[in-house]
Amino acid sequence: MANRTYYVYILASSKNGVLYTGVTNNLIRRVYEHRNGIGGIFTSKYHVKRLVYFECIEHVESAILREKQLKSWNRSWKIELIEKNNAHWIDLYETLINEDPRSSLG
Repeated sequence: MANRTYYVYILASSKNGVLYTGVTNNLIRRVYEHRNGIGGIFTSKYHVKRLVYFECIEHVESAILREKQLKSWNRSWKIELIEKNNAHWIDLYETLINEDPRSSLG
């Protein structure tokens, strides 16, 4: 079986707003779904659409463990992680779709 890349990600409603942590094997497609209210009740309800952090992980088991770890963190640790990598809480989704030639939603 070929290695696949998995992503652990954090979405925010705004800077220091509501946070959501998830895991996926297709980051562009999954963030698109969150942004368009597809398959995410929490993110739709709280308008959590800004991709502010993500990690690439090779193995699904490791990605799921990392997602669980981040979900168990207190809010201040998550904010510190985001700001260490994305100090201005820039929406990274736009960067991904503009830089990734494979940015199909399929």
